Amino acid sequence: MSGTGPVEQETIKREVNEAIERGLWPGEQHEMVRMRCECGHVGCADFLEISAAEYERVRADGRRFLITPGHEKPEIEHVVARRPSYSVVEKDGVAGRVAEAADPRDPGSS
Repeated sequence: MSGTGPVEQETIKREVNEAIERGLWPGEQHEMVRMRCECGHVGCADFLEISAAEYERVRADGRRFLITPGHEKPEIEHVVARRPSYSVVEKDGVAGRVAEAADPRDPGSS
């Protein structure tokens, strides 16, 4: 992934989590699922446990990402929620606009 920046790294990981979520059976939205950390750290392979329903709440905003606590990048994001096993960050400024534009759930995304 040479040449990709942190937001691009995060959107790639978010697409992986979208695929994981699509693979769930109906009625499993409250079951715990292992999702990839969506941070921008190259080489991060952390998995986080979250229910599909809670992940849906994170994904309701295209600027928000699920990350391992401590993987924040304060220069481009701020923490909007902290849980024992994960944090939710929201991208600021240009990074936020890039994240929204790359959101696979947005019909106008690239």
